Amino acid sequence: MEKIKKVAVIGGGAAGFFAALSAKNHHPEASVILFEKTSKVLAKVKISGGGRCNVTHATSDINTLCKAYPRGGKQLRNIFYRFNTTDTQAWFESRGVALKTEADGRVFPVSNQSQSIIDCLLKEAAQLGVDIVYQAPVTRLTKEKESWKIQFSKEAQEQAFDSVIIATGGNPKLQGFQWLESLGHTIVAPLPSLFTFNIPEDPITQLMGVAVEHAKVKIKGHAIETEGALLITHWGMSGPAILKASAFGAPALAECQYHFEIQVNWVGERNTELLFNQLQACASEHPQKAVSKQKAFPLPQRLWQHLVEKMEINVDKKWIDLGKKKGRQLVELLSNDSYTVSGKTTFKEEFVTCGGVALESVDLKTMESKTQKGLYFAGEVLNIDAITGGYNFQSAWATGFLAGKMRREVK
Repeated sequence: MEKIKKVAVIGGGAAGFFAALSAKNHHPEASVILFEKTSKVLAKVKISGGGRCNVTHATSDINTLCKAYPRGGKQLRNIFYRFNTTDTQAWFESRGVALKTEADGRVFPVSNQSQSIIDCLLKEAAQLGVDIVYQAPVTRLTKEKESWKIQFSKEAQEQAFDSVIIATGGNPKLQGFQWLESLGHTIVAPLPSLFTFNIPEDPITQLMGVAVEHAKVKIKGHAIETEGALLITHWGMSGPAILKASAFGAPALAECQYHFEIQVNWVGERNTELLFNQLQACASEHPQKAVSKQKAFPLPQRLWQHLVEKMEINVDKKWIDLGKKKGRQLVELLSNDSYTVSGKTTFKEEFVTCGGVALESVDLKTMESKTQKGLYFAGEVLNIDAITGGYNFQSAWATGFLAGKMRREVK
């Protein structure tokens, strides 16, 4: 059997770039060419994590890690046994990128600059001899005998490759899904995954910038409950608790056209009797103070005042005059506030989708197509997506690494 001589990697994002590096490492004699449709590679790496690049997550337990993936979690288990978060950190650190783990488990370069990651990847590509071709959008992919033919424009001549790695991302407008489907792959319709909730014209938006460290969010009518930090924005709500809910609820929320109701537990505690006792303790300790000014719970002052006003409690009403009935109503609001969501907001640069090539169409031990030998997949083009926290990059590195190994030799 003749070894692989020429490899094409389509897509210059995190998964495609890592796949190209892996391919050249595992097949040093092969010519590896990475084709990027735009004028720059690693664009999402550049802006991720506010420009710091959340490289991966520190979770080393694979079962825990897989729970961060609404789609692909079970299937990723075997992939992560082959390349996990520890491997990712070791890979970058062995190439001179110092990493740090923050309190919530997110891993960043010590430099706090995504450029450190980009420079590392570009340097590795140069040292290995990976060729990068920019502004080369693929218009057609066909199989002829044992070769893959790629056409980049109607005028350009087709190029032949022994193996092709598809890492084109999960853009719902991606025409490539059509020719991947024509090659026998099942395609799950791509949908937005990580997005914030629009709550138009609700007074809560006047508190934009206010954040709660630990809230619980439930989407009414669906078995979706999340918890974490919540940020109030000028258009509605964001933050990890909201983004996590959007990820796990992506298909259901798309089906209802992003019109639904959520329940917000601002204090993160469901036991209303416990909360009422805490409220009563505050009333006993500060009987002459105004309810609006003396918080009973560790919430931002502006939010506390807003919720007190929402309960129609007079701004000057003292704790001693609140009464048990109104107190219980306030506890109910704190633990079970309700909002109507009408629409979503996504950030184009950090756009994440669910959907893509169904994992059933791929041999997850090698990332090779089950119907087309010599064709591999990596990254978000697959029906894999995760919550925020470095998990999406981790699946990109892992699937890219495996795809680049290309265990199967081409005749």
